[in-house]
Amino acid sequence: MDFLLHYEIVVRDFIAAHHDWAGPIALGLAFGESLAFIGILLPATAAMVFIGVLISKGLLDWWYILLWAIPGAALGDWVSYWIGRKFDRAVGRLWPFSSHPDMLEKGHTFFEKWGVASVFLGRFFGPVRAVIPLVAGMMDMPRGPFQLANWTSAVIWAFYWLAVGVFGDRLFSWIAQTFGPWTLAALGAAALAIGLVAWRWRRRS
Repeated sequence: MDFLLHYEIVVRDFIAAHHDWAGPIALGLAFGESLAFIGILLPATAAMVFIGVLISKGLLDWWYILLWAIPGAALGDWVSYWIGRKFDRAVGRLWPFSSHPDMLEKGHTFFEKWGVASVFLGRFFGPVRAVIPLVAGMMDMPRGPFQLANWTSAVIWAFYWLAVGVFGDRLFSWIAQTFGPWTLAALGAAALAIGLVAWRWRRRS
């Protein structure tokens, strides 16, 4: 957790200091979040929310960031899908799946349950998010349905996490102005506690 926190702080501080790089960074974050071997270790959602906060403050442009983030998310799934088709069962011998075969097993179970829809739904389920496109490739899912689900979910994913930052920042600002900073501090502490509980639950699942 310490490593992830440090990673998120470094990304956040860099974006805050270099607004011109926000677009390419959003693409890289979305790509890494969706790529099987990176997204498992380095989630990008917190950084995307922070970019949304900067949009709310008028420091970045909403549509400019979306035009970078959406292709990044779609390309990450696309590359994972290609790896799955190319290497098939050999993927299981690669790290981290060689050490944690349950990751692929969960992906297979999810894919078998939801079929084509799993590519769309999987992007929004943390434990299998970065594995589903890989499994879809291993299962020889047709390219057309895969790309339809891939790009549609990429649009919604990027829009959602940026919107969380935008509207979350505006909500917090409204609460601070209406009820005072102590109320905002209490809500922030509650949100942190909920986030820690969710993180622990995610690690155990």
